[in-house]
Amino acid sequence: MAHRTESGGGAPAAPGLPDDPRARVAAPSPACPVEITLAALRGRWTTLVIRELLRHQRRTYSELAAALPQLSDKVLADRLAQLVAAGVAARTRFPGWPPTVVYELTEHGRELGPVLQALWHWGASRPQRDDIN
Repeated sequence: MAHRTESGGGAPAAPGLPDDPRARVAAPSPACPVEITLAALRGRWTTLVIRELLRHQRRTYSELAAALPQLSDKVLADRLAQLVAAGVAARTRFPGWPPTVVYELTEHGRELGPVLQALWHWGASRPQRDDIN
């Protein structure tokens, strides 16, 4: 696959790096696509919540809590709110008593599946170290 070059005659992007002006910044920027992705995945348990939503298209809060029994209610609520705010997940409330709330990944959120798979493969290929938390 050939990489595009800038229209100004600049050097082509290095393999594995995007040919995008945002990739040439000298300091972190919240507009950087990588920073946006990392922000959406920030926090312990976030990737496991996404995994559960990838496995089961729609999950109630109770189903997520049961699937991740060591996750506190406070952290689960925080992670779900974070994913909804980032546009990764959608929250739908159905009327009734008690009301039912269902979470599901948005189309944009489902696109994180291959990203998480790539992170898994990269991490699995690294030597195991006991000093990493």
